[in-house]
Amino acid sequence: MTLVLAHRGAPGEWGENTLAAFCEARRLGADGVELDVRRSADGALVVHHDEAVEGVGPIATARVRDLPDYVPLLSDALSALEGMVVNVEIKSDGDDALPLATAAEVAGLAWSDRVVVSSFDAGCLEVVRQAEPALALGWLLDWRVDARAMVDEAALRGFAGVHPFVTSVDAALVDAAHRAGLAVRVWTVNSPGDLRAMVDLGVEAVITDRPAEALAVARAGPNGGPAPR
Repeated sequence: MTLVLAHRGAPGEWGENTLAAFCEARRLGADGVELDVRRSADGALVVHHDEAVEGVGPIATARVRDLPDYVPLLSDALSALEGMVVNVEIKSDGDDALPLATAAEVAGLAWSDRVVVSSFDAGCLEVVRQAEPALALGWLLDWRVDARAMVDEAALRGFAGVHPFVTSVDAALVDAAHRAGLAVRVWTVNSPGDLRAMVDLGVEAVITDRPAEALAVARAGPNGGPAPR
């Protein structure tokens, strides 16, 4: 069954990467959430997509106490998502300490079996793997790269999956990844046609801004009928 991961939660009125958005994703029945992690100046792991927070500036130069209440700590986000799958994307931006800190926190909170750590930076994932070999790693693939060509390298590096952009995914890519023992988690899958296509191809997960619609398609299974309009 294709899992539905709510992209930065289910934002809507709640705001992305907030505890409210994560709780809304749970209420909708999503299998899990994709979120982003960064490190503050005082070493805390905080959940935010952009490098800077409006009104505060770069997270890397801000202390936790300077951040708005809507920017949660990773530990609080995981607590709110208990029982769900969580894709933690590392936004390192040259912060060499962030991969190690993320691996240590996820393991320390006993979340290693429910977290997938992803990054566009293969070197970042290598650091996580060396620190916590039990963590599943997903290599995020930019839409401008040849995703099929990256499958063999991902397998050689010992990653658990590839995370290609939706326009890069076809049957050949999914078949090659599965033959290599890799899971395929696709971002960001929003259109009804793309949702149906990904489920029909048998990808392991879709990362979507439309979790309710995606759930309807995913629960119908491959070739389970038309996607909702």
